[in-house]
Amino acid sequence: MSAEPDILFERRGAAGVITLNRPQALNAVTHAMVHALAEQLQAWAQDPAITRLVIRGAGERAFSAGGDIRALYELGRAGRQNEALRFWRDEYTLNDFIKRYPKPYVALIDGIVMGGGVGVSIHGSHRVAGDKFQFAMPEVGIGFFPDVGATWLLPRMPGETGTYSALTGDRLKTADAVATGIATHHVASARFHDLLDALCGNVPVDAMLAGFVQFPGESQLIHRSATIDRLFVGDRVEDIVGRLEREADGGRDASWARAIATTIRAKSPTSLKIALAQMRHGKTWSFAECMKAEFRIVSRVVYGHDFYEGIRAVIIDKDNAPRWRPANLDAVSDAEVERHFAPLAEELELP
Repeated sequence: MSAEPDILFERRGAAGVITLNRPQALNAVTHAMVHALAEQLQAWAQDPAITRLVIRGAGERAFSAGGDIRALYELGRAGRQNEALRFWRDEYTLNDFIKRYPKPYVALIDGIVMGGGVGVSIHGSHRVAGDKFQFAMPEVGIGFFPDVGATWLLPRMPGETGTYSALTGDRLKTADAVATGIATHHVASARFHDLLDALCGNVPVDAMLAGFVQFPGESQLIHRSATIDRLFVGDRVEDIVGRLEREADGGRDASWARAIATTIRAKSPTSLKIALAQMRHGKTWSFAECMKAEFRIVSRVVYGHDFYEGIRAVIIDKDNAPRWRPANLDAVSDAEVERHFAPLAEELELP
């Protein structure tokens, strides 16, 4: 008997239902899953009997905790960066297609949604957060950068909350997600099964969701947003860390600022500077421009040091003691950051 596929597709009434089906790997998205999802989305876009799509994750812990990062690590370590880049080229093309999808695309998200999981959910028209929802873009902690459209998504969060999310990798809960626009609706986890059944009928998606939606409570992120907006402005990570450290020395939010400064200082200096540049550039770029920029960045990062060192430290050896190169923010020049955004001989081509 063959194992179940890593991604399942089902026609249920008027809905095309997608299930990410790797619960043992927190539904991490593989290259084969990207191909299968892109192909099925194309077919359902042209099928008049399918009026909406619903995507969910199998298991209790995660919608999807990211991409299959170990496989990408092993390709790069073997000198097969071009193969790894084919994954990102296909993934980013899929992210763009979801953003432009011609039918309602409803992501039912309960549990963790990070990295590659964000790319197949948060760009859809409707993002429903359950009680266990946790969103994060923690890539700077593994020597990578916030991708899968984060260059577009995070700068459009209120104030500097997106910059905060990019530089800290902090997890946003349900109320935070609704308050910042990451999620469009909150529905209690216990009602997800009934909601899925209801979405398979012919009632318009917005009207159906209105019957299930609940107030998620107050957002702790928004509660602290005035402080975040004051400290996370500007174009230099060093200045942001400096403001946090001054706040920690007797400011109104001293203990919080001290913890956040420590968190940021543990991340890859190169990744932090790239991520801040993404936040500033992405404010004025179209979604397609953001995706093309991310492919430019990953095409350089995959030949660098910190990505492999970060994965070694966090996922392979699990010593959580990465040795970044360079090790300090002031050793990462503006020219080094901007090099990652420079045009490629073979750009990401989008419609």
